[in-house]
Amino acid sequence: MSIRVLAIGGSLRQGSYNHLLLEQAQRQTPEGMRIEIAELSDVPLYNSDVQAQGFPEPVRRLAAQAAQADAFLIATPEYNYSIPGVLKNAIDWLSRVPEAPFQGKPVAIASASMSGLGGVRAQYHLRQVLIYLDVMPLNKPELFVSAAHEKFAADGRLTDEATREGLDKLLAALAARTLRLRAGEAVAVAA
Repeated sequence: MSIRVLAIGGSLRQGSYNHLLLEQAQRQTPEGMRIEIAELSDVPLYNSDVQAQGFPEPVRRLAAQAAQADAFLIATPEYNYSIPGVLKNAIDWLSRVPEAPFQGKPVAIASASMSGLGGVRAQYHLRQVLIYLDVMPLNKPELFVSAAHEKFAADGRLTDEATREGLDKLLAALAARTLRLRAGEAVAVAA
């Protein structure tokens, strides 16, 4: 099993709980899985006039990472009952590159929030946004990290055992879905 996962965090804040969750996912990856975290801080706001001049280098970099990925892991905070603009912006750019890097690939979604709901509304909205991209979202298990400020140590490590187990289950499900899709493609090609 060799699975490349592109992890996309929905926050640019230093010490973001969602970024820390992605870093924890890197530490907990199942054997044969590699997680690379995308950098979004230099991706410009989507503008079709800019696109008409050619895709900016940060977008080309992100698109290349996405095209090489077998699967995606998205961790998003909840801003005003929805996903942050930085995440929507990255998705908007990636939806316009010719490679269609999301199409047919599995996507696992997680969210971390200081609230008691753990970003549940943002995840629901993100699922709506992803429909157009023709992804294969994991419906279960779900991972909502509520009271995230109480679940990470000062060094950024996740200390909450139940959340670590939930992350393990999410990553295992992402690996299994990716391998099933890969096997289905192999059967289709052989036929």
